Amino acid sequence: MNILSSGRVARILDRLHQDAEASDREHLQAMMAAIEAPGTSVEQVVADMIAEERADYRTIYRRYADNFLAVSPAYGRFLYMIARARKATRIVEFGTSMGISTIYLAAALRDNGGGHLIGSDLEPAKVTRARANLDAAGLADLVEIRAGDALETLKDVGGEVDLLLVDGAFSLYLPVLKLIEPRLKTGAVILGENAFDPGYLDYVRNPANGYVSQPLPVDEGRGNEFTVRTS
Repeated sequence: MNILSSGRVARILDRLHQDAEASDREHLQAMMAAIEAPGTSVEQVVADMIAEERADYRTIYRRYADNFLAVSPAYGRFLYMIARARKATRIVEFGTSMGISTIYLAAALRDNGGGHLIGSDLEPAKVTRARANLDAAGLADLVEIRAGDALETLKDVGGEVDLLLVDGAFSLYLPVLKLIEPRLKTGAVILGENAFDPGYLDYVRNPANGYVSQPLPVDEGRGNEFTVRTS
């Protein structure tokens, strides 16, 4: 039996996914209304969001201080499975939010025999809640969550990285990847959740940059990208 499937980790994830659904319902409804509005498209809505972020991503993400913006249970299980298959011992996460994805990854570290996960989130209140959720799940000893701008907090991750999850401000996916890139092991997995930025996708899909990458058919429509460092 793995710790993801029973006991306190399973219970806390069930509760958090319910909380996330309630918290994010209005936000998701507003997003769908914007996408379905006459004369627009997913691509245009995303392009507008990225442009707005690039002007001031700190202000934009403070609007979502109370939202989970969480991964789905299916994607969370995929995170766990990839971390187990990769035998990951050092994981970096950009965009911790309330810690749901962090719990899936930390559960994999526990079942792998231990390791270290470094997370980052811009909102101090989210960091506080994520730490409490990890403590409730019995996984806090595996995780360090840093509060602040990831371009500062993730400058030093202390060693080679087996797995990188990017799931924060869309416009920062490529800058964060390039920040962590010197630490990525050959064979490291990079998972982009909501990887809509064309610049990020062009970069990881170009073999000259040392990656093989393709869309991930989990939660299709959410822009999930699966990337492996090849050199």
